[in-house]
Amino acid sequence: MSDSGSGNTGGAWRSGGSANFQPHAFDPLLQPELFRGLLTRRVFAFLIDLVVLSIPVILAYVFIAVFGLITLGLGWLLFWLVWPASVIWALIYYGSSLGGPHSATMGMRVMDLELRTWYGAPSYFVLGAMHAVLFWLSVSFLTPLVLLIGLFNGRRRLLHDIILGTVVINSSVRTQVAPSARTF
Repeated sequence: MSDSGSGNTGGAWRSGGSANFQPHAFDPLLQPELFRGLLTRRVFAFLIDLVVLSIPVILAYVFIAVFGLITLGLGWLLFWLVWPASVIWALIYYGSSLGGPHSATMGMRVMDLELRTWYGAPSYFVLGAMHAVLFWLSVSFLTPLVLLIGLFNGRRRLLHDIILGTVVINSSVRTQVAPSARTF
């Protein structure tokens, strides 16, 4: 039998959207304060996170250098472990902080930012780790040009935000903009 298009076919394109379709939670036209100054804050949050990430790596290099002096050069063989350990450290840092209760890294918390999905849900560990991976890949290929993408959309989303379906918002404003409960 052939389907004539009547009834529920399960296809989102036929019914104008699926049953569990959720619109964007954050509208730049209705809530512009959520996105005001966002790109500047993201740059400073990135610089703070870069310092947080580099401190343990620098300490590891210093420890291995001193350990190599004590062991007459034998400890310097551990230098090759620092690069893979720093990648693992960055993934754990981004995944646990973006997937934590604040949905923000330390730099983002200082700058009052938080990462949300496009429909408003908080982030989780895998999303946070993938956010970091795609960010570093896009920065590697597009260097400073990655910020230009944010200038041309109302939500100030960058390339990795668009790919993952996330949005970064001002967290201090979000709590003020939340609709109040109705009282009758």
